[in-house]
Amino acid sequence: MQAPLGGAISEVYMIKRTFFFISVAAFFAAASMLAQGPQGPQNREAPAPNVSFERILKANQEPHNWLTYGGSLTSQRHSELAQITPENARELELKWVFQSRSLDKHEVTPLVVNGVMYTIQSPNDVIALDAGTGKTIWTYSHKPDPAARNCCGKLSRGLAILGDTVFLAAFDARMIAIDAKTGKELWNTPAADPKQGYAFTHAPLVVKDKVIAGPAGGEYGVRGFIAAWDVNTGKEVWRFNTVPGPGEPGHETWSGDSWMHGGAPIWVTGSYDPDLNLTYWGTGNPGPDWDGAARLGDNLYSCSVIALNPDTGKLQWYYQFSPHNEFDWDSTQTPVLADIEWQGRTRKVMLWANRNGMFYVIDRITGEYMKGQPFVKTNWATGFDPKGRPIPAPGIVPTKEGTLVYPGNQGGTNWYPPSYSPKTGLFYIPTWENSSTTYIKGEEPPEFHEGQNFAGLFPRPGARGEDAYGAVRAIDPKTGEKKWDFRQSAPSTEAGILTTASNVLFSGGRDGAFYALDARDGKLLWQTNLGPSVAAGPMTYMVNGKQYVSIQVGSALFTFGLR
Repeated sequence: MQAPLGGAISEVYMIKRTFFFISVAAFFAAASMLAQGPQGPQNREAPAPNVSFERILKANQEPHNWLTYGGSLTSQRHSELAQITPENARELELKWVFQSRSLDKHEVTPLVVNGVMYTIQSPNDVIALDAGTGKTIWTYSHKPDPAARNCCGKLSRGLAILGDTVFLAAFDARMIAIDAKTGKELWNTPAADPKQGYAFTHAPLVVKDKVIAGPAGGEYGVRGFIAAWDVNTGKEVWRFNTVPGPGEPGHETWSGDSWMHGGAPIWVTGSYDPDLNLTYWGTGNPGPDWDGAARLGDNLYSCSVIALNPDTGKLQWYYQFSPHNEFDWDSTQTPVLADIEWQGRTRKVMLWANRNGMFYVIDRITGEYMKGQPFVKTNWATGFDPKGRPIPAPGIVPTKEGTLVYPGNQGGTNWYPPSYSPKTGLFYIPTWENSSTTYIKGEEPPEFHEGQNFAGLFPRPGARGEDAYGAVRAIDPKTGEKKWDFRQSAPSTEAGILTTASNVLFSGGRDGAFYALDARDGKLLWQTNLGPSVAAGPMTYMVNGKQYVSIQVGSALFTFGLR
């Protein structure tokens, strides 16, 4: 009696299995058609973009394009486009979708130049699209070394462009130059060994005749760096070690040989001030994470912002947000540059919402600390000394029993980019109110083994029943005062923020919501739901006189415009 039953089950299983594979095949076939457009997989030629560095410096003068990852070298993510307004934002509708054929994580912000969009299909397929229709023009595919790894997904968050060349910081720690017209590779330079845990995940930054980037990999005990390559040859020009070795300033802040695997990786694209000729970059946590017993000292230049001369890589100044950090509070947020009125005069400042829950104003000429205060609930510091060094709160350190910390492991914000609007004078932060309980394993700190995870115990959830939530938070950078909150229905956030000259703000949430707000008061103007978590920075551009807004959600790039 059992044999026929077994045969029936087997037959049903085979039918379901066949149906499953047919469905999967149909999905990828449809995705392929969407990705390629009616032209099919054959590459066509795009118009020459001819993006001079002078154009990048004056990106705000051509708001129909989006020339850098942050919209401009200031990383304000603010556009001078004003066709979409608070009055007509309710008329936004979907115009086209680019469906990736990859199931890897996607967090990309595209570039747009003269009607051509350059984006990434994770981890490292660069694709040129018609920005008005979403049709594929050409595809460049780089298959990363199988040994490449990362704590947080196989992806690249964006690209850089100069002249007629697109630059990709590839996942397996290679810098690659691609012809923007044809998609053909021009040069391909290795920067580090992916087997050791080095990986590029951010969009590179072009400054003059150099392209600049740094690797992730702090969770694998790498020694972080920022490097610059000649845009024409791919030759490395300079390298700055974010963990100083013997004889380098700051080496004394690492006990023993802990500097060799000290982390301080790079996760997010830097900014550039042409008047000062300085480029600014945030650095990640020291290694091992969550347990600093074997790396006594401040651990420079981890959890810091560093100002470098882009011609030489020489350090001009630094500010360390979280000395000797044991809570995974990478300072890999966006350095937002702005000129603001401060105590009766205009100051060139850097605005920084840090993962540690503090909002900072820093003089970007000298690195002088100007202001620091919580923008979410914090309990790890009681304030700052006159030079801006945080004053630790007693007892807030990892313990065997566990220590409740505000903000939690994911921080008051994270890699997702904020926005500053010169129109409103407000700074907009993707905010997350949360806590974690942080532990240490025991008496012995973690041991380093090449290519393996190098960290302590991963934190656990924080206080039970607390009001944890995500929000877009608007603050006045002059005072730190909260002006308004737009609270999301999801308990956390991962979406970046875009503001425009018409006072429309775009962002999204982990519940799949993508929305437009009034940047002046946070009023909801328009909203749609796109399914997966919104985990990227929105951008805007104009083609044929029409303004579009694009956002990466899951493995699809959605583009909206007015009816």
